[in-house]
Amino acid sequence: MRLKRFLLRYYPPGIILEYEQHGNIKNKSIDLLDLKPETDIDAVMDEIMSKEPLITPSRLEQVRQLIQRLQEKLAQSDDHKFYLFKVLRAHILPLTNVAFNKSGSMFITGSYDRTCKVWETASGEELHTLEGHRNVVYAIAFNNPYGDKIATGSFDKTCKLWSSETGKCYHTFRGHTAEIVCISFNPQSTLVATGSMDTTAKLWDVQTGAEVSTLSGHSAEIISLSFNTTGDQIITGSFDHTVSVWDVRSGKRIHTLIGHRGEISSAQFNYDCSLIATGSMDKTCKIWDSSVGQCVGTLRGHDDEILDVVFDYTGQYVATASADSKYVSHKHSVNKTRTTHVDYTGQYLTFNPQGTKLLTASADKTARLWNPLTGECLQVLEGHTDEIFSCAFNYEGKTIITGSKDNTCRIWQ
Repeated sequence: MRLKRFLLRYYPPGIILEYEQHGNIKNKSIDLLDLKPETDIDAVMDEIMSKEPLITPSRLEQVRQLIQRLQEKLAQSDDHKFYLFKVLRAHILPLTNVAFNKSGSMFITGSYDRTCKVWETASGEELHTLEGHRNVVYAIAFNNPYGDKIATGSFDKTCKLWSSETGKCYHTFRGHTAEIVCISFNPQSTLVATGSMDTTAKLWDVQTGAEVSTLSGHSAEIISLSFNTTGDQIITGSFDHTVSVWDVRSGKRIHTLIGHRGEISSAQFNYDCSLIATGSMDKTCKIWDSSVGQCVGTLRGHDDEILDVVFDYTGQYVATASADSKYVSHKHSVNKTRTTHVDYTGQYLTFNPQGTKLLTASADKTARLWNPLTGECLQVLEGHTDEIFSCAFNYEGKTIITGSKDNTCRIWQ
């Protein structure tokens, strides 16, 4: 193996090694998830040297400089205030979802009007309207980090794959017998996963459009699915109160996470794939050891059903949104729980890339930014005239999009 070059990854902190092996160019990452501005660089260097044979003594100074750059980025102040940049009269019927590409240069909106639209962030200009579904476009996704393809899942029981650059439809994936409500690309952008109300999930080949496998085993609707960071596993959350962990290559179920007493609303891996967080209508969030499928903690604090669960980029904190007018931020070791009561009904939330802000979308027509450690409300984004149900940060955390039932999408910068 011969090291070719380093690539820096700011969120979450890490260094990507590009190397040559048997004539092929490959990548591997050194994850620095615990890195802080005050972390002792020498200690980090010693650990990297002990574990990574590609880092030779001649490369040490270069690695030191990269770690210093990461620390400088982490130390930057985050007092950015957001202001309304554009109001986009996006669709003729309410929106269902919004999503950025990796760079944040484009975003997409799905709608009850049966279309998905592609927008340029900088200008607010509509680039393409993706037409062809015969019912609500409910689930949408870019194939990040590449961003050249879009997948749309519909109540018409199909998923479509599109070019984000031309708006051309590459494939229509048919096979589900009920509405598709969740969708995801694997990190390599070779597969699309679809979850359906027909109790199954399916994996589809991006290149050929063929069905790769059907993940069968749930006894009720699948409403959440997510790949892990490496793309070799996928989880599905169901109204049957369970979450299944599947091997992507074989399509076989590895674990069934049993313990919730209500329907699953959300399920997600943390970044290093060691943990899974699940939110349920039983008012709890559970943390699971993904390697053995065992529950390692139950997070309580809500008085009503949990609607969304999300890890921060490093996978060290998890936040939950509920119908009880509060969000709860948890340290995933389960030894710290902070609860903040606010007078709105939170239904969707996401961390900024830096992990310093939590963005919540609400039925009270506002989106709010919070300090996840103190519970302080930092800013209220107002102006929508109906419920906000979807929101997203761009990669730098400097732009926000919010989608509402008032048929508009708003860009905040």
